[in-house]
Amino acid sequence: MIAEMPRGGPDAPRWDRWFETSRMEYLDRPDTPDEGRRVLRGLDRFQRLTLGYRSFCRLTLQQVRGVATPEILELGAGLGGLARRLVDRHPTARVTVSDVDPGVVGALRRGPLGAHPRVTPVVLDATAIDAPDGAFDVAVLTMSLHHLSPPGVVALLGEGTRVARQLLIIDGWRHPAYLAVAPLLWLTGGRPHVHDGLISLRRLYGAPALHALAGAGAAAVTVRTRFVPPGYLVAVATRDADGRRTADDGAHGRRSADAGPHDRQTATGCPHDRQTADDGPHDRRDADGDTRDRCTADGTPPPPPSPGLLP
Repeated sequence: MIAEMPRGGPDAPRWDRWFETSRMEYLDRPDTPDEGRRVLRGLDRFQRLTLGYRSFCRLTLQQVRGVATPEILELGAGLGGLARRLVDRHPTARVTVSDVDPGVVGALRRGPLGAHPRVTPVVLDATAIDAPDGAFDVAVLTMSLHHLSPPGVVALLGEGTRVARQLLIIDGWRHPAYLAVAPLLWLTGGRPHVHDGLISLRRLYGAPALHALAGAGAAAVTVRTRFVPPGYLVAVATRDADGRRTADDGAHGRRSADAGPHDRQTATGCPHDRQTADDGPHDRRDADGDTRDRCTADGTPPPPPSPGLLP
């Protein structure tokens, strides 16, 4: 059953199943609002300190390259760090910034984003998006996929690819070595951030799980995944032309003939993302300005970086 699928995928090894946890984060508990707010502030500091927002912005703008006035939907926006960077870096982009928590969206409306002419804060459930088909050029969900149950991920993939031409998902790469980031979690958000951060790392979805879940919905969704340094799982989901699953679709959804399970594509450069002296290790480029996927030939990522580099 989909609801019981391991986070590492249907064929996850035994050690990966032991690594997984069913504990809930403060952010997902209605009885811990104060701790949840501290976690949100800690996450915002963490992403600013580790240049996470820079990476998320670059990856998002790559998906709308060539679109004169892109319509971007951010799901699970939290404190709005990515939305602020998107409208700063792209002079015409319009961003609908959303979260399922009305309190979070209320704070966004009262802040600078609420007064920005190209930003619209709204309350939206990422698994049941109140928007017409094809309303956006790209929908993006960053560092929040692990909050959803497997059926929730199936719903997200269907809804995200319905309302947008493509759904961009950025989350952490599933590997126990990244638990070493705990000291940085403590520095940026104290005990609540460590609590939620370590649970998050154990509840991350692996690439095989995303491919399996893409094949479980009613819509024919194609998912391409890759590892992006220093520790991101990046997935781009799109619908097939007719949007419906047919009898001959495989268990993991239809993919192009040369697309492997990790689809090691090269990310194209973005005209709004020029290399600067303060670029972090996750902004490394080749001579043409492109960010390269550093998976090995079998889709295995390189050894993880030293602690403190995972946004």
